[in-house]
Amino acid sequence: MLYDEALTLPPGGTVLEIGSHQGRSTVVLADAARGRDAHVIAVDPFVEGKLFGGQSTRSRFEHNLAEAGVTDAVTLLADYSTRARPGWTRPLDLLYIDGKHDYWTFADDLRWKAFLPEGGRVLVHDAFSSIGVTLGILVHVLFARDLRYVDRSDSMARFEKARPDLRDRMRILGELPWWLRNVGIKVLLRLRLRPVARLFGHDSPYDPY
Repeated sequence: MLYDEALTLPPGGTVLEIGSHQGRSTVVLADAARGRDAHVIAVDPFVEGKLFGGQSTRSRFEHNLAEAGVTDAVTLLADYSTRARPGWTRPLDLLYIDGKHDYWTFADDLRWKAFLPEGGRVLVHDAFSSIGVTLGILVHVLFARDLRYVDRSDSMARFEKARPDLRDRMRILGELPWWLRNVGIKVLLRLRLRPVARLFGHDSPYDPY
């Protein structure tokens, strides 16, 4: 879905990626975007800590981009998305959100849609898999007048900057059973009840992303 959306960018267009980590999704976006003479802006603060890795993660990010030969198609903005947005002025053509998954950060990241044109796409990773992201969707997308739910591929959801109708809103509600299933599996894995998780079709030690 990332690759296909980047292929539809207008010539010279701009993708904003929130949350890059080691650059896997950045490489996918850049590989497709460079064929459109488009550019990816990767936003990640690379903060220190066990969960994020800090400078070592940034080094792997830069190495992976170089290995894939897409460095020239990517600009790194090493900052928090919530701090970068208030002073932003450049128009965007595609927004990909995969940053911090708490409700408040995700809600703020959705505000980047203001820089998209009508019909511009917003891709959200871990939608209907993360409690914080899903709550953000229910509060800020379900009742929005300028963002409609299109579809998803596993936990990658696609939205469009357009006025939604009732069917668009109902499709969001239709994903809630799948979300509850995913949250339940996460709880089972943390309780070391993987055999029970298998009963729900999840045969992996990792969260259902």
